[in-house]
Amino acid sequence: MVLSEQIRAEMDGLIDKIKLDQSDDGSWRYCFESGPMTDAYMIIILRTLEYNDEDLIKTLVNRLLIKQDSSGAWKLFDDDSGNLSVTVEAYTALLFSGYIEISNEKMKKAEEFIRQNGGLESVHVSTKFMLALHELYPWPSFFPIPLLLMNVPKSFPLSFYKFSSYVRFHFAPLLILGHKKFTTKNKWTPTIQHLFTNNKLKKISKKRRFPAFKIPFIKTFSKIGIKKAEEYIIQNIERDGTLSSYASATFIAIYALLSLGYEVTSPVIQNAVLGIKSFLFELDDSHHIQNSPSTIWDTALTSYALQEADVPLNDEAIRSSANYLLSLQLKIVENNSTIGLGGWGFSDSNTQNPDVDDTQAVLRATTTLSLIDDDYRKSWNAGVKWLFEMQNKDGGWASFEKNSSKYLKLIFPIQNFVDTAIDPSTADLTGRTIEFLGSKLKLNMNHPRIEDGVDWLVNNQNEDGSWYGRWGISYIYGTWAAITGMKAVGIPSNHPSIQKANSWLLNIKQLDGGWGESCKSDIERKYIPLSFSTVVHTSWVIDTLISINDYPTSEIDEGILNILNWLKTPDKRMTYPTGGGLPGHFYINYHSYHSIWPLLTLSHYLKKYKTSD
Repeated sequence: MVLSEQIRAEMDGLIDKIKLDQSDDGSWRYCFESGPMTDAYMIIILRTLEYNDEDLIKTLVNRLLIKQDSSGAWKLFDDDSGNLSVTVEAYTALLFSGYIEISNEKMKKAEEFIRQNGGLESVHVSTKFMLALHELYPWPSFFPIPLLLMNVPKSFPLSFYKFSSYVRFHFAPLLILGHKKFTTKNKWTPTIQHLFTNNKLKKISKKRRFPAFKIPFIKTFSKIGIKKAEEYIIQNIERDGTLSSYASATFIAIYALLSLGYEVTSPVIQNAVLGIKSFLFELDDSHHIQNSPSTIWDTALTSYALQEADVPLNDEAIRSSANYLLSLQLKIVENNSTIGLGGWGFSDSNTQNPDVDDTQAVLRATTTLSLIDDDYRKSWNAGVKWLFEMQNKDGGWASFEKNSSKYLKLIFPIQNFVDTAIDPSTADLTGRTIEFLGSKLKLNMNHPRIEDGVDWLVNNQNEDGSWYGRWGISYIYGTWAAITGMKAVGIPSNHPSIQKANSWLLNIKQLDGGWGESCKSDIERKYIPLSFSTVVHTSWVIDTLISINDYPTSEIDEGILNILNWLKTPDKRMTYPTGGGLPGHFYINYHSYHSIWPLLTLSHYLKKYKTSD
């Protein structure tokens, strides 16, 4: 069988599988799988509220035990030697559950790993925060992000509203808790003092009372700040009860509301718990609490991939998914009045937080329909307008914000602060947006927005020829987005930036003929290879090489054959995380990616080289 026939056969199989995965409402609901954090926090919050859903707690305990490594640690990715923070979170949650004793052999191994790696003192700041809420770690005498931030006018550089929207949803409840130094404890709260390695800190952790502010004007401003933070939380509760559709933000919000006197039985808190519970996803070996279901993202990309594979517009899979996406376009609201349609968010319950990546993905999936249907045309035009308006002054695009202040990172010396609080232009967002504008709007370098975007990419390319991708792993991801974007708007393959990127990609090819990148790359901020190739990374690289080369090269053909072979035998090549959230702390295995990116790459190969075989 010639290569083109093999490709077509595999594509047909992928298309059939994808269609079977589609939900009745037209969406694709694949798992947004991350590490142990959400499962652990769900156990802790259920026990804290004495919301004793034993079946769910046992299910999540099982999930944590399955995911524990033989070393006793919990990992975020295969080549991780063990992550101290998530190990402490999982260990603490298992004790909270009441189903695992401290003397359990698995717990003993975890304890040994924790103590050997620095104990509780060395965990991530977010883990210390969780422990402090339960009197398991001392609150700092001075909280590094003051509540008074809520009182700063929106126009000021240090306003709460200068942070990225993703961070604001987490910071609003965090500011309340940090100011009040709130703690809660009940019969389920375990003792983990033995995990400290510093005896002095262990003694400090037992001190639980902090002096209240007695200066009248500070007390008044603090009270105003608390009210504003509470108002922000309540205003951003979604219809499913979660805070902006994020489990992580909702966990913190529950504690903040408790600190403000909300009873456990309050509908706001009960609905929040139900909202997080609705994120539960059943996997083959366990159940997992997703941090935020990726339904819009998965549906848009899947529909686009099917269309690239020549599935016709009148196919029910395309029509039903498009109708689903159309219904979820967010409205632009100013002064409590709707002034028009805007972009799209990540989750189907997200009604207030559009982002550039999801918007360009939905617009891709509905471009052709906009040419024949007035409803889609109106939606599409509004989405494109919003996307244009989100371009930064530097020419690039960010995720949630426009012209985010780069100076915020200089003010708050907090771990991972720069990775979350500010939202600068990135290669992945800029590259994919430019690719959409070139391939679907048919814009080229004569358009000033395209010229500015390409200039940003050229000026932000690394010396080795790569680009860093913020929301994927990592340098392969960013380079794929940048190059396919530049090619879509007419940049020739002999352009120095493209040639440098091409050389870099060929130089990092694995011995097995594919490509694979470690999650360690975004921790170290340099490319670190995996010991094996992944289907997703290889698909991204081959898609990039196809965009550069007029004829198939030996590297392209070998990569295509590898993709075809690896799809037949699912293993770690298809389960290694390729999505990034928070460097060193949060990674995603998008279950949709194992179908979407191979299908797109195979489709692009056939479209470009169909007469070459």
